[in-house]
Parts: sequence; C-alpha cells; structure tokens
Amino acid sequence: METVKKAAPAPRAPKTNLIGLEKTDYRGRPSTLCKGCGHDSISQRIINAVWELGLDQTQVIKLSGIGCSSKTPAYFLGYSHGFNSVHGRMPSVATGAIVANRSLTAIGISGDGDTASIGLGQFKHAMRRNLPLVYIVENNGVYGLTKGQFSATADQGQQLKYAGVNDMPPLDLCLEALAANATFIGRSFAGDAKQVEALLKAALSHRGIAFLDIISPCVTFNNHDTSTKSYGWGKEHQVSLQELNFVPKYDEIEIDEYDDETEVQMHDGSWIVLKKLDEDYDPTDRDAAYRTLEHARREQKFLTGLFYINEDQPDTNELLHTVDEPLVNLPESKLKPSRESLKKIMAGF
Repeated sequence: METVKKAAPAPRAPKTNLIGLEKTDYRGRPSTLCKGCGHDSISQRIINAVWELGLDQTQVIKLSGIGCSSKTPAYFLGYSHGFNSVHGRMPSVATGAIVANRSLTAIGISGDGDTASIGLGQFKHAMRRNLPLVYIVENNGVYGLTKGQFSATADQGQQLKYAGVNDMPPLDLCLEALAANATFIGRSFAGDAKQVEALLKAALSHRGIAFLDIISPCVTFNNHDTSTKSYGWGKEHQVSLQELNFVPKYDEIEIDEYDDETEVQMHDGSWIVLKKLDEDYDPTDRDAAYRTLEHARREQKFLTGLFYINEDQPDTNELLHTVDEPLVNLPESKLKPSRESLKKIMAGF
C-alpha cells in the first residue's frame, strides 16, 4: 500500500504592526547587562509598546545619563535617534531636543542614582515644566555600575555585603514628582510585564511629562529577599491599585460597564481604562495621590499603578508658544533676527 506524505504547512507570515513592521525591527544591540537584570525586561516592554502603537521609530529620540540603566537605550529601537548625556543631565538635553524638534517622541531612561542623586534638580525642573517626555527611572536601590553602593532610594537599614548598613531614609521619586507638579505619575515592577506595557502605552500618548518609577532588581548586588528592590520582595508584596488597559484612538472603543471602572481620555483621543482594585481611588485627584503615596511610604507598601494624571496642563512647547513647525525645519531667515529688527528692539530700551 502506497503512503502519501502530507505537504508541510506553509510558514506563517510574520505579524506586522500598523506601519507594516515586525517586532524584531524594533530591537537594538544585544544587551551587555547581567543575565536576569530587570532593565532588560523593561527594554523588551518598550519594544512591545512602541511596536503595538505603530510608532515610527525614526521619529523617536532616546536619551539617558550615566549608569547601568543609561546603557539600555542601545538595546531597543535601533533606528531611533539617541543621546547619552553626562551624569544627571539627561533632562537638559531632552529639553533642547524637544524644543528644537517638537515632532519627536522623546523617551528618557535614567536610574535611581542618575535621577535621585546628582540629577535630582534636573528631574524636578523637567517635572514642573511639563516637558513632553516619557521619563523612566529603572530603580534598583544601588549603583550597579560602580559595584553596588547604596543609592538615594535604598531602604533605610538595608545591609549589603560590601556597602555595610544604610542609615539614610530613602527618597520616594513618585512623591518628588508629584510635589514638582508632574502630570502623569506611575509605578510598576519589572516583573509585571502586562502592567508595565499598559503604563508605557499611556505614557507615550500623554501630553507633557510622563514619569514612571519602575522597580528593576539588580541581580548582582541587590536581589536578596529583604530588599524592597528585589524580585522576591516585589512578587510577594506588590499591590496594584488598578487593572490597566490602553485603548488607542484608532480602535473602536467598546468598554464593558463596571461600577468600579474609570476611563480617562488622553489629549490625542486615546483612552486609559482603569478597573479599580482600590474601591475609592481616583487617579485625577492630586490630593488623593499624595495621601496614597505618603501612606504607602510610611507603611512600606509596594503600591503599583497609575497614581496621578492631568491632561489639562499645557506642556513646555505650549508654555513657550513655539510655532507648530519644528524649529529644526525653519530656515535661518526665520530663526535669526534681522539687523533692522534688532535695532528696533534696542531702540525700545
């Protein structure tokens, strides 16, 4: 009896996004970080979010300072613009880039050392100016690049093999961002892929500064279970304020009715859908955000989710009244005042 072999199924065409690109097109260089580093997980979440939103990565600029976290822009969106600044100065470089070319989507990557120590002043001013920037702090509580000293977000009383005991109370960067009038504040855990991606998509659609404090365990220096920046502690103690979903503006919006669900429309027509796990929490209430963060800090609770959002405040370019056409595209005749106009200005004094 003759047997007939079935033909092998044809290989599936790779899945593409709205602009016809595969997810692999959004990768960067191979990571040189330690295996299992939470930073690599965040890089993958950024790749997923940008690919799903269908962003043109040639119109994205990645900015960073100094530290393990600041190396990561090399590992995602390989066709984007990039600028690795000096320690703590990423917000200044971001400001210049955004004012010069307002059409760019800006993603800033920093660490708890780069932001909470040398860069704290720059961080606060970026928040108060409502700079249109997704500002991500990959927070592990140590200086991983310089062999594990305590950072400003390290737990008080934390003990490390080489650094001894930390006697200083930690800074809560979400509280610092709220005090500086940031308009989008969230916290997540590198091990919670779904929540990180939902927050990233919302942050990329926000008008103004979108600050994300992402706890990202350092597997080499700070991954023991007593640390609030470890995988073990994070998985055991994480308490989510909401279940988050993001509905892009190009999708038909069909939302099931829930008594405990909140919808927040972004300025571009997209939506964040928040199914409340805390029955009374309202992310548009700034006072509630402060009380929640302060209570969590005192009780050492690991709350994650969207703490605060304000879509009404103008961003930096609106405050500066910059023209719609990116300054980088304008000819010198429009950027440089003529001799006659300067004479008129001087005559006015």
